[in-house]
Amino acid sequence: MYIFVNEPSNQFHLTNGKISYIVNVLKNGGLGHLYFGKAIRHRHDFSHLQKNDVPTPASCHFFQDDPAFSLETTRQEYPVYGKGDFRDAAIELETSEGRIGNHFTYKDYEILKGKPKLDGLPATYADGDESTTLTIRLLDDTTDTELLLTYSIFHHFPVITRSVTVKNAGSDNVYLKKIMSSSIDFPDSDFSMVHLSGTWSRERHIKERKLVEGIHSISSIRGASSHHHNPFIALKRNDTTEHVNEVYGFNFIYSSNFIAQVEVDHYQVTRVMLGIHPHQFKWKLAPEESFQAPEVVMVYSDEGLNGMSQTFHDLYRNQLIRDPWKTDERPILINNWEATYFDFNQEKLVNIAESAKGLGIELFVLDDGWFGKRNDDTSSLGDWFENEEKLPNGLTSLAQKVNNMGMKFGLWFEPEMINPNSQLFRGHPEWVVGRQGEHLTFGRNQLVLDFSRNDVVKYIYEKMAGIIRNTHLTYIKWDMNRNITDAYSAALGHDQQGEFYHRYILGVYSLYEKLTNEFPDVLFESCAGGGGRFDPGMFYYAPQAWTSDDTDPVERLKIQYGTSLVYPIYSLGSHVSAAPNHQTMRSTSIDTRANTAYFGTFGYELNPLELSVEERRVIKEQVQFYKTQRKLVRDGDFYRLFSPFENNETAWMIVSKDKSEALVGWYKVLATPNPKKQQVLGLKGLDPNLLYEIENNGKEFYGDELMYHGVTLPTEFNGSNHHKAKRGGDYQSTIYYLKAKVDVNRV
Repeated sequence: MYIFVNEPSNQFHLTNGKISYIVNVLKNGGLGHLYFGKAIRHRHDFSHLQKNDVPTPASCHFFQDDPAFSLETTRQEYPVYGKGDFRDAAIELETSEGRIGNHFTYKDYEILKGKPKLDGLPATYADGDESTTLTIRLLDDTTDTELLLTYSIFHHFPVITRSVTVKNAGSDNVYLKKIMSSSIDFPDSDFSMVHLSGTWSRERHIKERKLVEGIHSISSIRGASSHHHNPFIALKRNDTTEHVNEVYGFNFIYSSNFIAQVEVDHYQVTRVMLGIHPHQFKWKLAPEESFQAPEVVMVYSDEGLNGMSQTFHDLYRNQLIRDPWKTDERPILINNWEATYFDFNQEKLVNIAESAKGLGIELFVLDDGWFGKRNDDTSSLGDWFENEEKLPNGLTSLAQKVNNMGMKFGLWFEPEMINPNSQLFRGHPEWVVGRQGEHLTFGRNQLVLDFSRNDVVKYIYEKMAGIIRNTHLTYIKWDMNRNITDAYSAALGHDQQGEFYHRYILGVYSLYEKLTNEFPDVLFESCAGGGGRFDPGMFYYAPQAWTSDDTDPVERLKIQYGTSLVYPIYSLGSHVSAAPNHQTMRSTSIDTRANTAYFGTFGYELNPLELSVEERRVIKEQVQFYKTQRKLVRDGDFYRLFSPFENNETAWMIVSKDKSEALVGWYKVLATPNPKKQQVLGLKGLDPNLLYEIENNGKEFYGDELMYHGVTLPTEFNGSNHHKAKRGGDYQSTIYYLKAKVDVNRV
């Protein structure tokens, strides 16, 4: 991995043999963007990659004596407002006198081995053998502000990460009104934009739109990355598929308000920017203060969308998720929520745990309702002490009973929320987000605690840490069931209210940091009404997330397929729930429910005391099967085969890094009359020269047969073949486990 600096032309080339990223210093002292894509050989001058055509008479040129240099027609690396470029700028600063507009000019650079941490923010990490970092320093003399653009390139991945720091080097306050963490100008617009959108219970559905002139954007101003838009976009060439041709992926490591924007101008230049949403954002920078913007991960793939996904998966598994959970196996859990909701006592919980233990399940999780006087969702959030009516012997007693059966114990928390009907609210009404005495908006009968306040974060930390110590729990489900409205903090001055949203998420990160550092062996699973804060910022602290409150396996096909575009499969909370499903009322077989849930972190959301003898037998087999597969699910390469957004069928598979084993899932939603007599599923990622045995039927095939011809699916009922049919009806599914023969003969 190399960072070349061409002097005196001041060009910077980051490359590792997989990817190249090239920027240069422009004639006006700003930074230009020359290239981002597949690795190209280094040369001592890349000036030919930036062509400045003479602008039209309607354009503004930067220099009076050089009409050929206009920022309107120059591809830039970090564009500013007010100097002739009428496209959206990456940064906007305002002085205390009201001056708006900047001109940052190049000063110097620094190259470091490894990757420095970002102050107070989650980010990818790397040591000196894994990454090299370039920081370019620019200065705006009129406002005395410094701009630090930081780029890291990884040794093993076609990835560049970017972040930005702004420092007030002057003697007066300045106000940061907008700051994007990355901006790139592509020379053409021959792309389609791919993004992940939805809402509660149908998160991260894949959407695609062809670029035309104008602005295409997705965003959130909800105080969370949201169910509705994920902080990810990709630009793919119009002939790019899952496995062929170019795609550029961008993911924002942040869990609050964001914008991801693509602007196509009148010359078909495409500008891509990601950063904190400027809505209600205004950060006061006193002299010598700095602002650190979050990190953007940029991925290049010439092997289609699936190639991009595998890069994101590998990067996040190795350089974002932290020890010990990047390598430790995650326990198979059972959560009591759909079994009991709020109606439970210690005896009922112990019986559920004992029954689950008999199925081979490893972790019992007590969900909502264990604290304060919480018998429904109208009270007690914030009162983090045992509900003595339900648990008269306390949480510690329950945890000990669960541990004594040989199971681990976990708890549900919603630490960022408060009910007006709570001791905490009555004692500290000023800790609520919003202006006291004015109308406040409710969600799920609750308000939001002001995590921009250090005293609030400290209080919640002490409550949670005390419970962890007393119960020796090993798992926490961290929920957040409503978005932020009435954004106001009583602890911030009138000229700092624009800092609230960012300070809030910094408070959330701070609490996560304290708890994960003190209790590194506790597995955190993030949740926000399901998938409402499913983003890489959370994965830095919580290595898995509840993918959606919707556990229906038919709906999960789309949810998990879309989520896999960016996020590792072993980070998707994916459980078997009761039938009929509690979100859709759809009934599916317990096999199909498990066959979908295997491709994630496996568990159960049902009452084991209500299972039949046959269901218990099947679940025992499912649990044992997943225990043999979870290392493959954790470490393997994921391949998408059939899309549920395009077909009545879905298929995907995971292949081990050494190609020695694979797990394949195939699903058909609705039955079709008189189907094909023989249906095959073409596989991906296998070694064409290895002989694989299919565990289901003992048959053997070489990898080339399985990829280029396919595996034959079981015979489907066609109306008359009762004696031969192996499958039929709606909601079909099949799982194949492939293992390479030890004594294979190479061909």
